[in-house]
Amino acid sequence: MIPAAIMPLADYTDSKLSFFPESASTFSSDSDWIFYFISIVALIFFIAIVIALFGFTVKYKKAKGMAAESQTDHNTTIELVWSIGPSFLLIVMFYFGAQGYLAHRTIPEGSYELGVDAYKWGWGINYGKFVIHPELHVVAGEPTKLTMTSSDVIHSLYIPAFRVKKDIVPGRYNYMWFKATKPSEKVVTDEELEQLAAKDAETNASWNYDERQFTPDGYTFYDLYCTEYCGTNHSEMQTVVVVHETRADLDAWIKKYSKRASTESPASYGQKLYERRGCKTCHSIDGTKVGYVGPTWKDLAGTSRPLANGDEVLADENYLRESILNPKAKIAAGYQPVMPSYKGQLTDDDIYSLVEYIKSLSESGSGGEAEADAGEGTEEDTSPGANDEQAGDEAAQ
Repeated sequence: MIPAAIMPLADYTDSKLSFFPESASTFSSDSDWIFYFISIVALIFFIAIVIALFGFTVKYKKAKGMAAESQTDHNTTIELVWSIGPSFLLIVMFYFGAQGYLAHRTIPEGSYELGVDAYKWGWGINYGKFVIHPELHVVAGEPTKLTMTSSDVIHSLYIPAFRVKKDIVPGRYNYMWFKATKPSEKVVTDEELEQLAAKDAETNASWNYDERQFTPDGYTFYDLYCTEYCGTNHSEMQTVVVVHETRADLDAWIKKYSKRASTESPASYGQKLYERRGCKTCHSIDGTKVGYVGPTWKDLAGTSRPLANGDEVLADENYLRESILNPKAKIAAGYQPVMPSYKGQLTDDDIYSLVEYIKSLSESGSGGEAEADAGEGTEEDTSPGANDEQAGDEAAQ
């Protein structure tokens, strides 16, 4: 067998004799046996045809100029056998293939519904209550429906272990469903996770799923890829799927990410949002500009920013907030207006935390000129409490 590592459908697998990754959904077994059935039938016919080809070549080989032994060019019986016989196999392939296709397209009533937003180059899974996370979390044994849309170009969601794939087209909704069968395992203690998180915070490093093979919450996972070439960083458009044993476990995970803990600083929480909400795909935090479609956050706050229209603006708290909620209002010079609005997707505390994190990446912060211009109202305007009132005004508009 060809090693799984070079198969186009292969994912990580412990078996060197398997074409496929681990089977973890109700679709897996049906898809796999149809694939093997078609492959074996094709292989049998291929071997038979190659043997006949070389056999006839040897048997009927004649020297140049010698007359042929037979001029027979038609045999109705043989032609009927090799035309009608294989057609029965094609009908079998079509029947089971159509059954599988209809099963993928028929979404069961009462499925657990999640929204999926695909963008260059990341994923946003909407769990409601302002919880949007790049990881897909579902419940074992429960049908899950994904309502998917794209913010920019065509993407394609593919989960190898579930044997499901669906294109995501901008300007419309596409749907997918599956039923996961194998729950993920919690393989790391909370104490070990805290140590790893602290280590990453010191170095400003992102969580490395491939290296650690478990999520920041300590769960094993299944891979999720984009399989439609969508631009420069297409190969990095990856995330993971975690399967919980019960709905209570999933609800507890969602609750954990629904708001900032009372003991956590806004800047620290803002760093987590930078990782979870896809900010890192467009904005660097170390000054790097190559490969990023948005300006770096390094030394952004408190500086004067040239705009595409020739004006300049001070990157204070109000500018940063406006850039999150209405990014096309003031386009930075040298960049395209491709950032989507996060209005309605972030709470006021989320926005406040992101602004505080951006300020923490700047030596000047958003003080100095910002405070001089805004006066005593600066602190009040950027606090979560004040943002509630501003958010209400925006909603009314």
